[in-house]
Amino acid sequence: MQQTSPGSLLTALRADPPLVQNITNFVAMNIAANVLLAAGASPAMVHAEEEASEFAGIARALTINIGTLSAGWMKGMRSAADAANRAGKPWVLDPVAHYATSFRRQAVDALLAHRPTIIRGNASEIIALAGGTSRGQGVDSRDPVEQAQSSARILAKAHGAVVAATGEIDFVTDGERAFVVEGGSRFMPAVTALGCSLTCLVGALAAVFPTDPLVSSVAALTIFAVAGENAARQADGPGSFAWRFLDALSALDGPTLDRQARIRAA
Repeated sequence: MQQTSPGSLLTALRADPPLVQNITNFVAMNIAANVLLAAGASPAMVHAEEEASEFAGIARALTINIGTLSAGWMKGMRSAADAANRAGKPWVLDPVAHYATSFRRQAVDALLAHRPTIIRGNASEIIALAGGTSRGQGVDSRDPVEQAQSSARILAKAHGAVVAATGEIDFVTDGERAFVVEGGSRFMPAVTALGCSLTCLVGALAAVFPTDPLVSSVAALTIFAVAGENAARQADGPGSFAWRFLDALSALDGPTLDRQARIRAA
């Protein structure tokens, strides 16, 4: 197994579970924490402005999701991002529906100024964040990932970040290198907060392999895609898929992951 294959990074994650601070939304907290536990990481849902910055210095990675935004949360997000940067820790931005309101647009602009290591969003979010016109409605993406690839490259070069546009397929780039990850299930968009949970998993893998966030992002997307594909085989619908996904994620091991991975350069 290659040292930086998705399977080897999953094995490393479980050998030394990283503490990941997740400033995520109310809808996502429970499922995101369970996803990280199933993968082998240690989640902490710490968002209060009074402690977010201090905790970011303790955690090995930080993820920030603006799904249920407020002024108080924004203060915690900015101070945590600043602390992560000072400590040399990777952090991931999930710009949920950033195009929907002026408050969200201002929040994302402020967070981008803190230089996220990785930006993870759906196709509509990535297109709009790069200045394009998307068909997104609220948190729902209505654009195919293929149409977000050029936007992802633009964003990556503009902000010096790895950018992942996720959907039926996933596209991830650092502005120069780029990969497509295939897999997953048609049930995944029907289970709330799975995308938000993926952002948290991206943070966990970045903690394991911080020297190359593109490689760690590909690993996280592959873990999610393979677990989703495996869970879908016996699922009758989104309800049974939700718990089967956690079981499939927990059961996944490194060699199986590398054997089932569908990754190609783009």
